[in-house]
Amino acid sequence: MELKNTKINFLGDSITNGSGTSGQEHIYLNVLKKNAGLAEARNYGISGTRYAIQKGTKSRPKDGWVDVNSFCERFEQMEDDADVVVVFGGTNDYGHGDAPLGSFSDRSPESFYGACHYLFSGLVKKYLGKTIVIMTPLHRCNELCKYGEAKEKSYGTLKEYVDIIREVAEYYSLPVLDLYANSGLQPEVEEIKNTYIPDGLHPNDLGHQLLAHKLEVFLKSL
Repeated sequence: MELKNTKINFLGDSITNGSGTSGQEHIYLNVLKKNAGLAEARNYGISGTRYAIQKGTKSRPKDGWVDVNSFCERFEQMEDDADVVVVFGGTNDYGHGDAPLGSFSDRSPESFYGACHYLFSGLVKKYLGKTIVIMTPLHRCNELCKYGEAKEKSYGTLKEYVDIIREVAEYYSLPVLDLYANSGLQPEVEEIKNTYIPDGLHPNDLGHQLLAHKLEVFLKSL
């Protein structure tokens, strides 16, 4: 794929919004815009948001439990003329979501399986014939895995959320950039954490440079 002069919509959470970076210019999508010569890199990242519609629809306690919108609730608000759409989320569904995992047959956005179906099928219809790329969540430090309300027994591991994203994306034949498997970012390794993900969850400027490079190489391979 030729990236120069393309318009890309980025749907995501706090990482896409830029938490952990020192400024907007260091967010991975803006690094990609500069390096690849994109016409536009539209940022639809909102901190604390998730794929699935939540029972409480609340963000982390430190944010004052403010209301947030799920990916499923807001993807239709994105500009229609994108050449590419990139979805990067799932870590908040795992970390502090209150929607159950559900099953592959679900189509309701109130379970994680259903939300993946709802979002991916909706994007395919909205951006018919365009490139839609799904990025899996990154690894995160164990102590950061339970923001918000306690999980119920039906909720899974981060890898289970990653596997569901892969499975549903494959069903819609959407390319997946598997950052869980191939980013090189494992914050449980102290040296990696200190260099790229100081808080164990949000990449810093160097981490975003790495994400931008991974995404650029992936997009150009399509």
